[in-house]
Amino acid sequence: MMRLLPVAVLLALSAAAQTNPADPAERLRAAAAAFEAGDMPVAIQHYRAFLAEFTEAAEIRSNLGAALVANGQVEEGIQEYRLALKHLPNNPRVRMNLALAYYKTGRPEEAAREIAPLLQQQPLDPKPALLLADCLILAGRPQDAAQLLAPLAEEYPNDRAVAYALGIAFLRANDEDRAQVMLDRILRDGASAESEFLFGQLEYRRQNLLKAAGHLARAVELNPKLPGVHSLYGQVLRSNARLEEAAEQFRLELEINPFEPVANIELAMLRKQEGQLEEALKHLARALQVRPTDPGVLLQRASIYSTQGRLELARQELEALVKAYPRFAEAHAALATVYYRLKRTADGDRAREAARRARLAGQAPPSAAPAAAAPSPPKPAAATKKPASPKPASRR
Repeated sequence: MMRLLPVAVLLALSAAAQTNPADPAERLRAAAAAFEAGDMPVAIQHYRAFLAEFTEAAEIRSNLGAALVANGQVEEGIQEYRLALKHLPNNPRVRMNLALAYYKTGRPEEAAREIAPLLQQQPLDPKPALLLADCLILAGRPQDAAQLLAPLAEEYPNDRAVAYALGIAFLRANDEDRAQVMLDRILRDGASAESEFLFGQLEYRRQNLLKAAGHLARAVELNPKLPGVHSLYGQVLRSNARLEEAAEQFRLELEINPFEPVANIELAMLRKQEGQLEEALKHLARALQVRPTDPGVLLQRASIYSTQGRLELARQELEALVKAYPRFAEAHAALATVYYRLKRTADGDRAREAARRARLAGQAPPSAAPAAAAPSPPKPAAATKKPASPKPASRR
């Protein structure tokens, strides 16, 4: 863990005052020691005591943000990072930490907004580019992620993290040929969890479920913490009707990333089938935090509301959904059912006719269970490491 460096002028305070716990320099030393020891509550206490006196110390406020995030108080940490950026708008470490905080709480679009200025300053720096690419893939924009990463793959042809992330982007963009090129790069160093994961995705896309399961089981064995691997393995197991094993894989995925959208959607569907409707709603809420306009997820939430007898909530959700997606036949049909249950027969007839027309048109938005969400890139070699957990900012 990176050692904190307090503001230089505070280090110049007299040695006689350093033993006084109320002394500002001593508070910073105590905070740094507590942070490095993993005692976040104590670090937070000292940072807050210091900032009560020195409210404009932006770097120390960023340190407080890092301690809060590490302690699980992510929203408070985000607020401290934002306050720090008001005074240090061009500090890359503070902005990256803020982006990571958004990313870890399932807000890829907000994370991407914070990363954009970093890429303008350093367009060929792999760290912000890899994080932004992951955000774009999570938000359903793999083509944009591929376009972002392609120059990096040329600049760093031996960087496995870039090749891996670009391979994921190509797969999600339905470009298997170029995905295979990136896989070949990764295989130069032999088989790995990342290469097995990519092979598993390729076989899953080809509906070779047994081969996909073999590759994914190997990937899980090699690196059970690889983001995305449990989610895809769960989908393969679910496709083979191994529902209990699939549910366990989705649960393991959410231990790594509680906001991973596919695992949340899949678990929501399983819990719905089991009649655990409130539990299903919790998973859908997390999925919608990452993909707030996903029509399939919104339809499933409305369906649960209807099952629960919360017909007005279901009606409101479905009316908004068919307005946004007028050719979404399933949403029109669900809305017709809700109208009939509300004794609004004429509205139900109109919605049923709209569903019929939409089916004839043959167009609908994506289903509620999208393809496997792209995992974060693995740790790159040498100088191109994937961004780690937020570290406190330090004065250079």
